[in-house]
Amino acid sequence: MPCAALDPNRHHGVVLESLPPARRRFALAVIVVVSLALLVAASLVIGQLKRNVVPPITPQEKGGPVVVLPGYGGRLALLVPIVVALRAEHRKIVVFTPTDHETGDLRVQAKRLRDLVNRTLDKTHAKSVDVVGYSAGAMIARLWVRNYGGDRQARRVLTIAAPNHGTKRSKIEALTAGGDCPATCVQLSDGSSFLSKLNAGDETPSGPTWITIRSATDDVVTPDSSVILDGALNLLVQDGCPVATTNHVGMPSDPYVLAALATTLGNDAPQAPSFVKC
Repeated sequence: MPCAALDPNRHHGVVLESLPPARRRFALAVIVVVSLALLVAASLVIGQLKRNVVPPITPQEKGGPVVVLPGYGGRLALLVPIVVALRAEHRKIVVFTPTDHETGDLRVQAKRLRDLVNRTLDKTHAKSVDVVGYSAGAMIARLWVRNYGGDRQARRVLTIAAPNHGTKRSKIEALTAGGDCPATCVQLSDGSSFLSKLNAGDETPSGPTWITIRSATDDVVTPDSSVILDGALNLLVQDGCPVATTNHVGMPSDPYVLAALATTLGNDAPQAPSFVKC
């Protein structure tokens, strides 16, 4: 039985019966073609609407657990000041422990972060997590948001001393005693294909609120402008502590960085810290 929408005799029977046979056949053909065209146009519009759906913005009014990621080399001890400061704000802390001392493929680490966040949300019944990524750890967080579902699970992403637009390979090599350049080192070096893909289009994908913190005297991420992300709240240590000479390894314990944890990961809109004991 023909579809009612395409059944010309149902809607136009009286008019068509008054036409000569040749014109009747022509009119029927026109009605069918027009009906099909309308159906195709409708399906295209619906398809376009589906493609243009923007991922939902994670609710910002209340923060859940905070996932903290170490930098290149996986030195968890460097994160202690950050963990202590966040606990003082009564936040639940989850520390990401990388494999290969965080020198392997960052895509592998991003998948592991996805799994950790899933376990954390299941266990705590929280709606979202905040993420603090130091150095290469920030790049894992960015990759997770962009490619592995973090855009629907992260409320805030705070990156500290992140080589978002790369740095010299020799600078990264100096962070490990080996002096070589494994996978992570290659991925974070100036001009890498990894960074080109990560930064293509939107550097701060919809979902979380983005914050970066950098130091003008960072001796690894050079120039320090490499840290800046379009669409983020970009903070500079020296704006709050003009005489600070904080280097890359010193960033997790820098007074400005620790003060910014409360002002960027709280329940209010992120902002620079106003009072810092430099």
